[in-house]
Amino acid sequence: MPGSNTLTVDHEAHALEVSFSEDAMTVRLDDGRAVSVPLAWYPRLFAGSRAERERFELIGDGEGIHWPDLDEDISVEGILAGRRSAESNASLARWKALRETSSNQPLE
Repeated sequence: MPGSNTLTVDHEAHALEVSFSEDAMTVRLDDGRAVSVPLAWYPRLFAGSRAERERFELIGDGEGIHWPDLDEDISVEGILAGRRSAESNASLARWKALRETSSNQPLE
């Protein structure tokens, strides 16, 4: 459209570092930005312990972040787009129940 401005991205941003405060996750990107989002947007991260949140892997050269202990994956693209977790309440409830069951198992 004439006279309209369109934002174009010529470089996909990739995560370099991830850190946490009491209520937010901050992702430092390779283009110099740091993006913070509320932990409440991602219920599995919110429910996890500090140690579980801090145990993550950058995947796809930093295109995403994976938390093995929480079975959670979040893309940098999704963070930049402001997308919250789309997990259903039923799925989250099953995950929480499984965590409780697993944590009550005797150590071998």
